[in-house]
Amino acid sequence: MQTRLKNILPVCLFLFMLLCPQAVFSGASKGLMLWFEVVLPTLYPFLLLSGFLLVTGNLHVISSLLGGICSRVFGVSRNGSFVVLTGFLCGYPMGAKTAADLYESGYISHEEGRYLLSFCNNTSPSFIMNFLVLQTLGDQTLLLPSLLILTAAPVIVSFLTRRLYHLNANRAQGHKNAPQGIPENNWNFHEIDACIMNSFETLLKVGGYIILFSVILSLLQVMDTPTWLDCALSFLEVTNGLAMLGSLHLPMTLSYPLMLGLTAFGGLCAAAQTQCMVQRAGFPIGPYLMQKLAAALTASLLGILYLSIC
Repeated sequence: MQTRLKNILPVCLFLFMLLCPQAVFSGASKGLMLWFEVVLPTLYPFLLLSGFLLVTGNLHVISSLLGGICSRVFGVSRNGSFVVLTGFLCGYPMGAKTAADLYESGYISHEEGRYLLSFCNNTSPSFIMNFLVLQTLGDQTLLLPSLLILTAAPVIVSFLTRRLYHLNANRAQGHKNAPQGIPENNWNFHEIDACIMNSFETLLKVGGYIILFSVILSLLQVMDTPTWLDCALSFLEVTNGLAMLGSLHLPMTLSYPLMLGLTAFGGLCAAAQTQCMVQRAGFPIGPYLMQKLAAALTASLLGILYLSIC
């Protein structure tokens, strides 16, 4: 049955695209512009520099600055603190890619990589402030509450998932094969070229998923669907999904928790990007999805609590 469904869905999507070419063009255009105007300039510098830190072995600079704090708060190794930094500040899918890269380079263990993936792959603060609060909600008073809630939700999840991966035993020393000492800075431009190509490969994969999910969402919007289904469909892709929730004119007591939950979850598009980043490292996507759903539920409940108090 599952195999038949996998075979039928692409055929139905292809036929639907033939019947609605204008919706396909509109969705692809929105996805392309989102990738070109937002994702490319935001993500590329961080992809390039994080790759450069890895190939030159200069990760110890960041680890020495943040390792102590992150080890005490999150129970990660000093090298793992770099994933915490990128996962909370750089947006999808930087946390996932950094965790996978550090594991493949021997800086962290497989268990720590999975643990870091459970809470360090989040929407960037810039997206939260600019798109969620200012553009979609249009209320500057929600800037600080939204940032605090969407930061607190994955942190709360981390305290729950830490027990699943039994990190207490190896928290201090990190991975036994991690490079030691301060490396010699004997890098060359061949390594820079490799970092550039790797960064663009990642960006092209991310862009491909964004365009694909934008097209699917545009096709689904052609149909006259009820409000509850529109709310469910918004969880396909976070940017278009937030815009869809904003256009439904729902009461604040419903729209704000839904938007917080969607932003914390990241949408199925972000999950597909994450799967693309971590499949070579062998991190399973099933537990990650459950953990992101837990973060989404936590963020929604915190949003409800905030509205009831304030």
